[in-house]
Amino acid sequence: FEIDEEQTELDDDKAARFRSVVMKLQWVAERGRPDIRLPIAYLATQNQSCTNHDWWKLRRVLLFIMDTIEDKRIIGADDLGVLHTWIDSSYAVHLDMRSHTGGVISFGRGIIHAKSNKQKLNTKSSTEAEVVGVSDYLPFNIWIRHFMEDQGYKLRENIVYQDNESAIKLEKNGRMSCGQKSRHINIRYFFITDRIKAGEVSVQHCPTEAMLADFFTKPL
Repeated sequence: FEIDEEQTELDDDKAARFRSVVMKLQWVAERGRPDIRLPIAYLATQNQSCTNHDWWKLRRVLLFIMDTIEDKRIIGADDLGVLHTWIDSSYAVHLDMRSHTGGVISFGRGIIHAKSNKQKLNTKSSTEAEVVGVSDYLPFNIWIRHFMEDQGYKLRENIVYQDNESAIKLEKNGRMSCGQKSRHINIRYFFITDRIKAGEVSVQHCPTEAMLADFFTKPL
């Protein structure tokens, strides 16, 4: 996420090539290489003012893909009745001080869905960033739950893992847990509270060292 403001912008021809490759890699990340979602999500934010430093970062991603082109992606399931979702946020890592959300969904072996994106608003704390991140990513969890039920597989457990205990408390209790530093959080970010009360999802604490979504919020 580091930006060297002294770097010169790319000329029109090179900038067009930069945007073209980034857009193609977005498709690749969506279809089969979730491991490059984070750098591509970041580079996509630089399309309007890409610099030589961004060009170097893009080259680094391409070299990583070349070095891992033969790696196999493994997707499976230990139990189709238990859905696992890891959600994490990195606080104020972008130049405009916005945070970054990463999310991963799995049935226990490999990942079936992943997301890495810049948050659309500025938050005042890491806890608030985590609450916003859950609000942004939870709809993917809900969609997969509905999809599996339509195929005849009803979930026994739908677990969301987070590593911020203050955020977990806010999500479980809603506005009742808001203090002076969190009263301003918009009510729309507490819709997970309704899902918890309805028994559709549970939130559990996950140690940072076991947080899979961390991979989608922090650079390699």
